[in-house]
Amino acid sequence: MFVLGIESSCDETAAAIVEDGHKIISNVVATQIPFHQIYKGVVPEIASRKHAEWILPVVRQALEQANMSLNQVDAIAATNRPGLMGSLLVGLTFGKTLAWSLNKPFIAINHMLGHLYAAHLVQDIPYPYLGLLVSGGHTIICKVNGFDDLEILGTTVDDSVGEAFDKVSKFYGLGYPGGVVIDNLAKKGNAEAAHFPVPKLDKEEHRYDVSFSGLKTAVIQQRDLFWNDKFEKTNENMCAAFQETACKTITSRLFRAVEDTGLKTVVAGGGVAANSRLRELLAERKDINCIFPPLKLCGDNGAMIAGVAYHFLARGDRSPWNTTASARIPQFKRGLKR
Repeated sequence: MFVLGIESSCDETAAAIVEDGHKIISNVVATQIPFHQIYKGVVPEIASRKHAEWILPVVRQALEQANMSLNQVDAIAATNRPGLMGSLLVGLTFGKTLAWSLNKPFIAINHMLGHLYAAHLVQDIPYPYLGLLVSGGHTIICKVNGFDDLEILGTTVDDSVGEAFDKVSKFYGLGYPGGVVIDNLAKKGNAEAAHFPVPKLDKEEHRYDVSFSGLKTAVIQQRDLFWNDKFEKTNENMCAAFQETACKTITSRLFRAVEDTGLKTVVAGGGVAANSRLRELLAERKDINCIFPPLKLCGDNGAMIAGVAYHFLARGDRSPWNTTASARIPQFKRGLKR
């Protein structure tokens, strides 16, 4: 089965063709970074307008790259949640219209399921395992029992880790996107330059939860209080110390989940899964098999949407033509399957 996957949840216009949920035939991503850089963040109105402008040529390029025609595509999938409403509607409406006009099956996909599935595009991974979803909008630790069966163990109680990276970068004028800039600067700095506070979520109900609001405030508003005077106050040192604290906040909760569940396989996904320090910290645990997608599949892409869509379609699932977009998904709660 050849599935055309369309992704437009934020500021990447993407389309891909994937065969049988695993083999990537084509994968095209058009980035809007240059259009948002001057604003130091994504501007929703600009994002949706660029999607409307680019969606047709991106899909055409994906077909050309695969050396296929639309008639050879068996089904079409598109992201419908969560994300920027205007952006989502462009890809979803295009995908539905295309499927309807061609009389092809259509399936709407939860963007989060796509990110957790990305690593499956390069290797077979047996269920269950622990999933680590880290992105600009989410920070989630979950038990993954199947491609559409997530048991949420922990999440952020405030900001996502990706948002913290972006806000710190924006405040200090380091550049956009913040996660990439901070990661690169941190490689030239020393993590011992500052010891930023780690939030204490001691209640049992928050056993696997994380928090980044306090860390973000400490780095932006109270940096000097936590600085080690033996080190120069450079952006490189600050980024190294901030990144170290943020990544260890995540891994401390993830490792707790590993011990409690006994699951030794961890699969990461999302834009922050590309962070070099996070990858290093997980690689240090030799008793854990940590699987990351290739860097090109960490960010938003159509291949992850097409990949997970195959399994819905093979099961016989279809989305009705009145399926619409949703900027958010229901509030995650521990133990709740999504």
